[in-house]
Amino acid sequence: MKNNALGTKLLMLAVTLGVLAYFGVQGYLYFSDPLSTTLAYSYQVEEGISLSGYVVRTEQVLPDDTSGLLRLQRSEGERVSAGGTVATVYADQASLDSQAEIDALTTRIEQLEYAQEAALSSEVSLKLDTQIMQTILDYRGSLAADRLVKAEESGGKLRSLVLKRDYTYSETEDLSGQIGELKTQLKNVRAQAAGSVRRVTAPVSGLYSAVVDGYETVLTPESLEGMTPSQLAGVRADAAVQSGVGKLILGDAWYYAAVMSAADAEELQEEGGSLTLRFTKSVERDLPVNLVSVGPEENGRAVAVFRGTTYLPQLTLLRQQSAQVISRTLEGIRVPKETVRIVTRTVENEDGTAATVRTTGVYCVVGKEARFKPVEVIYTGDSFVLVRAANPADKETIRLRPGDEVIVAARDLYDGKVVA
Repeated sequence: MKNNALGTKLLMLAVTLGVLAYFGVQGYLYFSDPLSTTLAYSYQVEEGISLSGYVVRTEQVLPDDTSGLLRLQRSEGERVSAGGTVATVYADQASLDSQAEIDALTTRIEQLEYAQEAALSSEVSLKLDTQIMQTILDYRGSLAADRLVKAEESGGKLRSLVLKRDYTYSETEDLSGQIGELKTQLKNVRAQAAGSVRRVTAPVSGLYSAVVDGYETVLTPESLEGMTPSQLAGVRADAAVQSGVGKLILGDAWYYAAVMSAADAEELQEEGGSLTLRFTKSVERDLPVNLVSVGPEENGRAVAVFRGTTYLPQLTLLRQQSAQVISRTLEGIRVPKETVRIVTRTVENEDGTAATVRTTGVYCVVGKEARFKPVEVIYTGDSFVLVRAANPADKETIRLRPGDEVIVAARDLYDGKVVA
């Protein structure tokens, strides 16, 4: 009996030690396995070249007029037709004050006539309330963005709307009397101011700009032909070109001239097609352009001239600007560099010979297993690569997609390995 009891105890001890050893080994393998994963996600890479150059336009400086007090009538980037008024010149301060009075009377008459036509309509009052609220938001937004000219316009519009809203509470009979009195007063002021005001008109149609910087005559689209890097670097503003009235920008095209590597310029020229120009400041949008010419090479550098035909009213104040020209945009799935692996396998050809096939791909966690998904590398960055799935759409189980859990590191990794 004692021998049987001892044997049983020894057997139980051996079984216990075996179980402990098994779980010990499994625990060691589990905790020492360097399995780490990350998520694959859609990503976009832009290939571009940083530049510094000049914005060039066809510009006509308007004659300066210093014979009186000048008052501009156009906003920056506004289109002016031939013969349209660009500015008014007042003989003296009294003439300018008279014009301010004319503007105030005209505005008040318009407000009263609006209130009279509204005839206390509740719908009109509700519409005015909505317009007042929107104008307040516009005014606040302009102040926050430091756009003082726009804020001044919104402020004037707000005052006008508030007065219109106030006049809707008045009796229409009283409004008719006020309108008649104001029109008589306006007629008298205009008669007194007659002959003391002159108009400055546009000789041709174009976009108005109030800023004259002296580059209008030294940087023209024609001057860019055959320009070398040293010539562009030596361009200086002409101090003799000045005007308090401003200038007109003619046509719809604008140009950006910058010095860049002659090899890069030649490559862009060979690729052709539309490019994207992105200014580093002042313009909050990408601009479609075409490379129209590359100047003579000088010490491995050349002047590249890009041409655009959109958003010209937003570019009237630009001259010397830094920018980036984007030649290509790549879209794919971003994964870390270390996740890309090359799997080698041997296949049998039709003639019975063996061939070695090397496949590039990544391992992903699918359920509890590691699955190899072939990919094609389309871009290599500093710490990542951009890939696209190399499988046809009918093989969804081994097709890499955004959101897949990609294995970064693991021991003895192979297709079908249990990893979870």
